Amino acid sequence: MNGDLGLKGSFDPATWSMKVVREHGDTLKIKLEDLQKLPKTEIVFNFKCIEGWSQITHWGGVKFSEFMKAYGLQEESAMKYLGLSTPDKEYYVGIDMPSAMHPQTLLCYELNGKPLPINQGYPLRLIIPVKYGVKSLKRIGYMYFDNKRTPDYWADKKGYDYFSGL
Repeated sequence: MNGDLGLKGSFDPATWSMKVVREHGDTLKIKLEDLQKLPKTEIVFNFKCIEGWSQITHWGGVKFSEFMKAYGLQEESAMKYLGLSTPDKEYYVGIDMPSAMHPQTLLCYELNGKPLPINQGYPLRLIIPVKYGVKSLKRIGYMYFDNKRTPDYWADKKGYDYFSGL
């Protein structure tokens, strides 16, 4: 996961929105309140780090697949890859679309029944239980779609496996 990459510096939650770049180039700006209007899903799972540690955590948010459906992103969901980055673009992940659309993948805004703490990516992060934590981007700023592999911080800079699946 991104540790504190992309979480440093000033951050104003009142002005935050997730920018979703659609296939044809137009951009949706989605606020936390918009996501909280969608059906909430909670999951408990053993969050695993590629470095060897793990912990059981309780997450709440909206299923990624439900988000895609609610925002009319059917064309985008047919693409092969999803790209996500922090608002400052310092940290970024690339995810294969089948994993993104997995029924347990969440756009998460709660941890243990409370709003995400700042160090966990408040106001919104990805939780993807079929992957190691390096794919669970904290503080999503941008989302986009492509049929070519989207860039991935750990794969690009450190040589980790792009898919990082469990």
